[in-house]
Amino acid sequence: MSLYSYHPVANGLRTDHPIPELPFVDDRHLPLEDPAAIEDIGRNKGEGMWGREDKCKDGGWVAFTTDAVRHDLAWVVRWHPEHGRAVLLYRDEDAASVHSVLMYDGSTAMVFRAGGYWWDGVTWYRPGQLWNAAAEQFYRRPVPAAMTVTAKDLLPGGDPARSRLLSITDVDVEAAPSGRWRDDLALWASHREGDLADSVVTLTAPELTGDQLVGLAEMAQIAGIAASTLRAYISRGEGDVPLPQATVHGRSAWARPVAEEWAEQRRRSRDGVDEAVSAARQGNSLPVGVAETWTRFSRNFFSLLWEHPTWRKRWALRWRTEASVQEIAEALSWEVAGDISKLVPVYDLATTIRQAMLHEFAIGMELHDDGESGQRDYDYFGITPAVAKTLDWLIRHNPATAGRTIEQIIGEASRQLNIPRHVSERSITTALQLDGTLDEETRKNFLERVLAPQASTS
Repeated sequence: MSLYSYHPVANGLRTDHPIPELPFVDDRHLPLEDPAAIEDIGRNKGEGMWGREDKCKDGGWVAFTTDAVRHDLAWVVRWHPEHGRAVLLYRDEDAASVHSVLMYDGSTAMVFRAGGYWWDGVTWYRPGQLWNAAAEQFYRRPVPAAMTVTAKDLLPGGDPARSRLLSITDVDVEAAPSGRWRDDLALWASHREGDLADSVVTLTAPELTGDQLVGLAEMAQIAGIAASTLRAYISRGEGDVPLPQATVHGRSAWARPVAEEWAEQRRRSRDGVDEAVSAARQGNSLPVGVAETWTRFSRNFFSLLWEHPTWRKRWALRWRTEASVQEIAEALSWEVAGDISKLVPVYDLATTIRQAMLHEFAIGMELHDDGESGQRDYDYFGITPAVAKTLDWLIRHNPATAGRTIEQIIGEASRQLNIPRHVSERSITTALQLDGTLDEETRKNFLERVLAPQASTS
């Protein structure tokens, strides 16, 4: 879950980066310099209260606590050694999740604006939508020509006398924006020292101008879905629909690039990937391999049941017995079982198993290297269950190919990695014992014919 999916209620008075349109709440009772003290305010202090503090990957820290007076609200404080701190008030039910996101994935100063655009201290990026599974993080898409808007830029025109600082008891989580936020900002600035040019408020960018925003209907069109479908996604909280960048005349509006990246994310989802390699058959959308298999066996079964004289006569009433149907079922099943080599490319699979097993051996050698003398002490290597199970599948479906594959693994391990044969054999044997499905007698019988023969005792 992204941080901007959780909606803060208010800014703390001593935040360095105020969020537009949120009121300011007095936070002077919080020990902002001490994360452990922040945690201690709420942790184990009463029913429904909690607190926690943790270090962040960038050298900063994050802490949260249930408010001592309003247990329905919680303070979240994020501190960064270069970019200062953000002090925000959240619903208590959201605070732990916000804390977790900030600890692991948060940007440097907790600056998320305009429906998820975020700043890392140097650059503004679009909302994270496209997941990079290899790096286990969202792809970063910089915003072209983005400019940071600071408190100093917005302060002219604000009058602190027209605003007031809220206490925690004044906070109304359902209240609409006051419409006088520049006055609120002026009141906040009157309590601060230092250069307001360092306080990031929001951003401007060509893609966020009014002529680049799209409404719900155009957003749906970009994604290739009906507007009613998009409305349903939003109302049910489904489809990972991004937050809007603005509200125009009471209606949500999105930056066109955000809409396009959402459509891209949909194309790259599991359903989208399936669709890219699919074919239609009898009203069903199936992966092309499944569709081809269905077509092939439909043709084979029809030929057996209708075109083959011996089987065709079984449609007569006197042949409709349990034994006859069983005989036909076995014949059709054999069509599938005998076609395994076409259903699964066993020789390609064997090569994959060999490469995977050698990789497992190489990792095992690294784990057993003492790092000093270079000596390695091992009797066998642990094999990942997925690799062992795949080898077991090959043994059960094509024993001869599996046997040859095991011999190649042992030979290449010896030549390329200098692993003794007995170590490779024991590693493979142990893996099949732990994760294989063959019964013990069959497994031993197979391995006796594949592994090195026992030395003669005569």
